[in-house]
Amino acid sequence: MQLYSTNNKELRVPFKEAVFNSLPADKGLYMPVIIPTLDAHFIQNLAQFTFQDIAFQIASALIGDALPASTLRRIIDDAIDFEAPVRPLDSGTAVLELFHGPSLAFKDFGARFMSRVMAALSQSDERVLDVLVATSGDTGGAVALGFLGVPGTRVTILYPKGKVSPVQELQLTTNGQNIRAIEVDGTFDDCQALVKEAFNNPELKAALRLTSANSINIARLIPQTFYYFWAYAQLQAQGIRKVVFSVPSGNFGNIGAGLLAYKMGLPVEHFIAATNVNDTVPRFLQSGRYEPRPSVQTLANAMDVGNPSNWVRIMDMFGNDREALARLVSSYTATDAETQDAIRAIFDRYGYVACPHTAIAWLAAKRYRQRHPGTYAAVFLSTAHPCKFPEVFPEELAAKIPMPTQVNDLEGREKQTVALEVDFDAFKRYLMTGQ
Repeated sequence: MQLYSTNNKELRVPFKEAVFNSLPADKGLYMPVIIPTLDAHFIQNLAQFTFQDIAFQIASALIGDALPASTLRRIIDDAIDFEAPVRPLDSGTAVLELFHGPSLAFKDFGARFMSRVMAALSQSDERVLDVLVATSGDTGGAVALGFLGVPGTRVTILYPKGKVSPVQELQLTTNGQNIRAIEVDGTFDDCQALVKEAFNNPELKAALRLTSANSINIARLIPQTFYYFWAYAQLQAQGIRKVVFSVPSGNFGNIGAGLLAYKMGLPVEHFIAATNVNDTVPRFLQSGRYEPRPSVQTLANAMDVGNPSNWVRIMDMFGNDREALARLVSSYTATDAETQDAIRAIFDRYGYVACPHTAIAWLAAKRYRQRHPGTYAAVFLSTAHPCKFPEVFPEELAAKIPMPTQVNDLEGREKQTVALEVDFDAFKRYLMTGQ
């Protein structure tokens, strides 16, 4: 597998280099030189395969000979050992539940796959692999649990002070071992900027073996394609072949993976990018002007991103043709008040409790359906378990939320963090010295 930089298509690197470097030197993002098209017979008969079978076929097509087939199959069987069910809510609406992994968020797919790929690719390197990650909520917990105890790795998670939920904070700050957490007095965008600057700092690059666990890393993006194919397989088994996906979107890695799946041959009718008031992409799709703004804190904190990193990947997949992209992707925005109304409406209509990110995706799907009635299944992605956001729900709804074992196990655990201002020199010093 060869990859190029979105800033320079002549820059080519193998899969291993892209995984460990995360970002090209020119500050673009890595993309496959060739996006393979999967066999049409395979796609037409997805319902005959297991989730792991489908994941192996996709990963094999993308990664090629970068890993032995037996190693790749072992990684997939180990990493994707939980379900991603499509649950019908009515005759035309279903929810794809992606929160059945250890951190109760969709990012378990990417984090677990990536950690095992990195371990397999670095067996011959004796240096510690320093994994940096910025999180606006769920990424941190997924990466922490995905890499916890993985030999030869040290993970540093940056998260914005006061802007993640209590459960999310416990998931990323109470692990110890090879997991470190930094509480940054700023926004997610500030955290992300610190990580990006670290990768472009010559002194850090010379002293440390750095890589990223954010969705900017191609090894995070690849496994997120798996559940789009698996969702389609489940619908195919019910005789449904026309599907619209509504995706909660913050850093745009999730919908980017869906669009990659589409480019590989998955016959999706349309995608909906559902955002909160951090609406850089919806404004771009309407006006043609890409104008990032500082992120605004909302109830859907994992989507509080003002300058989504993965947008350059999405534009690259469509040759930077906004009109071509807009024919396949619509985008809708929701305020906090609309999000809370959607949470209540979903429960009143279906008896289903949705997290705020999931509620925004449902609302976007509803708005799309009002404008585009048709005979298709609207599938909205549930990206996190509602128990991670107890402060969002009214008391009577909060009482309906089952408490998973993973959350009960966090009770009484001690938070271990380092406080940091938005100061790259201080961050650099911490990475170099641990202080």
